[in-house]
Formats: sequence, C-alpha cells, structure tokens
Amino acid sequence: MARYRAVAWTLFKTSRPSQLLLILAVYLFGAKIALANGATDSTSALVAGAVAILPIAASVHYANEYADYETDAITDRTPFSGGSGALARTGLPRTVPLKAAIGSLALGTVLTAVLTTAGVLPLSAVAVLTVIAVFGWQYSVGPLKLAWRGWGELDNAALGGLVLPVYGGAVVGGDAGFVALASVPFFLVVLLNLFATQWPDRKADAKAGKRTLAVQWPASLLRRCYVAIVILAGFVLLVLSGTVLPRIVVLASLAVAPLLVWGAYGYTKRHVPWPTVSAMVGLLLAQMAGWCWVAA
Repeated sequence: MARYRAVAWTLFKTSRPSQLLLILAVYLFGAKIALANGATDSTSALVAGAVAILPIAASVHYANEYADYETDAITDRTPFSGGSGALARTGLPRTVPLKAAIGSLALGTVLTAVLTTAGVLPLSAVAVLTVIAVFGWQYSVGPLKLAWRGWGELDNAALGGLVLPVYGGAVVGGDAGFVALASVPFFLVVLLNLFATQWPDRKADAKAGKRTLAVQWPASLLRRCYVAIVILAGFVLLVLSGTVLPRIVVLASLAVAPLLVWGAYGYTKRHVPWPTVSAMVGLLLAQMAGWCWVAA
C-alpha cells in the first residue's frame, strides 16, 4: 500500500500542478485577447479547450521528468528549477513518469478527438494543440531533444508565450495572428524566465550532458542577452501600444518593469530566480486584467 501512495504522490508532483495552473491561466489569457478583438464567447468551447490541453501538458511535464532524471538527481533545486524532485525523494524508477507521459498523451489525444467530433473544439485549435504536443515532447526527448542542444529556451518560451495563447484564441475562433502579435511582450518575458530558471541547474546539466545556453555561454554573454531581451520587450510594448495593445494593457504591463530590472541586476549571481519568475507571472496577471477591462 505504501508503494501505491508513493506512486500516486510521485505522479501528482511530476505532473507539476502549479505549472498546469499557470498553463490554464495563459490559455485563458489568449482566449481573452481573442474575445476582446471580437471573437465569440463560448463557455462550452473554453471548457473543451481546457479539458484537451491539461493531459497534453501533463504528458510534456512527465516526459521532462523522465528525460531530466540524471540532472535533477544531482542539482541544487529551487522552487522554480530542478524538476519536482519526486523521483529522488521516493526512489521510484524513471519509468514511472515515462509511462504516465504516454498515458496522458493517449488520454489527451482521445479527448481531443471526441471533443472535435462533438463540434466543440475547432480544427484550428486541434492543429495548434498538435504543435504544443510535438514540440513540448521534443523539448526533452528525441529525436530533436531541443533542451539538450541549446534550443530548449526558445522552444519552451515560444510554446508557453506564443503558441499557448494562440491555442486559447483558436478555441473561441479568434484571429491567430492578432493573438500572437499581442502576446509578443509576454513571450519575451517568458524567454527571460527560461534564462533565469536554467541558470541554477547549469552545473548538474553540464555533468549530465545537457547543453543548455546556461551551460554553453559565459555568464557575461547571458547577462547581455538578458538585458537586450528586457529592452526589446519594452520596445515592442511601445510599438504595439494603441494599435494591437490597448493603452490600459500597456500601462498595466509597466508594473513589472522594476522586477525585470532587479532580475537583470542579479542574473547569474542570484541562485533563486524569483524576480524574473515574479515578473513573468505579474505580467500575465497585469495584462489579463487589462484585457478584461477592454472586453468588459
């Protein structure tokens, strides 16, 4: 009985429930952008989209826990990096999250097929969800294994900062191009988050052969890139202001600027990347509030 409890606890932890909640928030963020731009509100479609994305996202997390078994076992974990730590704590084999990944992917595929057949999930949303599933898995596992080759940061940021909001917009029949363009500032901050959260794992990743940018690049180059991305995010925010982004959304976004400056100041020197993580979550909430104000 104790083993069953250990397996259940491990499956819960390796699904990364806090990240699943964040994924739901980003999904709704994309849907809200589309609704503010004239898409048709549909509760049934929004529920269907959430039901389809959750097992797919969980499968990606399980696959990542399986692939990062070696590096997670030797890293100095933080609340934002180093995986869930569940396998190291319970001593269960890495096949546990692998089997869960395959099962979750199969469940998500079946649910997506059923919801599409029932007419509550548009084919355009299914196409975007397929991209999320394919490149979410390829972040960790072969043949691409992007995170191990220095492409993981861009892949993860693109999926979480651009493709996921587009999926939310597609579920309600929104303009994919508009949602993607409106999500660019958020995407850039998600990319900063990846830079920050990869840094604490760099030594363990290097030992395991995982060649993230934090492993490949010197600290000075990483810091310059961080600052450049912060500046680019601010520039894009200003360029899109009043056209794609309503001014209330732009003004709300400025609230996280001090966190980004603080994150830049301590990047590669601070072990726990909480300023950048807080900036990412804060920007999501601030922009979501702004879009809700517009769509009210």
